[in-house]
Formats: sequence, C-alpha cells, structure tokens
Amino acid sequence: MPEEGGAEEKVAYAGRLLRVVLRRTPRGVRELVEHPGAVAILVTDEKGRVLLVRQYREGPGKELWEIPAGTLEPGEKPYACAQRELREETGLSVRLRFLGVIHPTPGYSTERIFLFATEASGEALASGEIEEVRFFTKEEVLELARRGEGDGKTLAALALWKREGTHGSPR
Repeated sequence: MPEEGGAEEKVAYAGRLLRVVLRRTPRGVRELVEHPGAVAILVTDEKGRVLLVRQYREGPGKELWEIPAGTLEPGEKPYACAQRELREETGLSVRLRFLGVIHPTPGYSTERIFLFATEASGEALASGEIEEVRFFTKEEVLELARRGEGDGKTLAALALWKREGTHGSPR
C-alpha cells in the first residue's frame, strides 16, 4: 500500500464519483469513502419559509424533501457550484451568503458540504432531475425530518441560519 499522510492505503473501489480506500492506521484498517465535496443552499422567502426540492434518493430508497444541493465538479469552487446547482434545480439566480461547512459522515467519508443561504422572491421551477419544488414553514421542515422525509444537511443549514438570524441577519 502506498504512503499517504502517514497511513498506508489500498484502493478497494474506484467509481465515477467515489473511491473506497482501505487505510491502515495505528488504530487498525479503516474503510474510507473519498467524496469530492458538495454544496447545499438554504433559500427562504419574505415570509421566512424554506424552499425544498423533492427527489428520489437511492440510499433510503424513496423521495426526500431537502434544500437544493449538488456535488462539486473537479476544480470547481463551492460558491460557483452553489450558484450552478441552484440555477439547475430551481431556476433561481441570486446572491448567496456562506453559512458554514459540515462533515455529514466523518466516521467513514471525506465528504464536506459547504452551506449557503439566500432570500429569494419569485417562483422557483423544478428541473428535469427534480420532482417538485415548494416552500415550507420551518415547522413543516422539522415535521418532515421527524417522519424520515428530510435530510441532515437541510437541518444543519436551518440551524446555522437560525443562529445567524439571532444576530440580526438575515432576520
């Protein structure tokens, strides 16, 4: 296994998006999913409602409601990716604010999700890859999560936005 960062690695799988490596560390052999990173955008309207998109997700095997998101292309900066994904999924083109970065599954994945926020007015339209786009109240977003119809990045973005809101911005 070649050296990388002091640990020995062997590629177990290399796909279009992900690589799975076996990394020998002082704590034993670990399986690690290498992911290029992603972005997610919390869009709110003038009423404080949250824009969610509905799409089928293979992991849970069902459609989920979540904030617009997507994977970074090679060499793409997170802000540019967020602008592209928001335009592709909703038709919106707006200025974004950086909220923070989360590591959704740090125990076995290198994935980082860069979170952004914006307020938008006007209509958002679903694209070919998106089943439906609509605004939800914060309470409805939380209820979707309780029922297993939402996702973690949406809740993380909402929490960071709410914290930001307690300091006067965006509300």
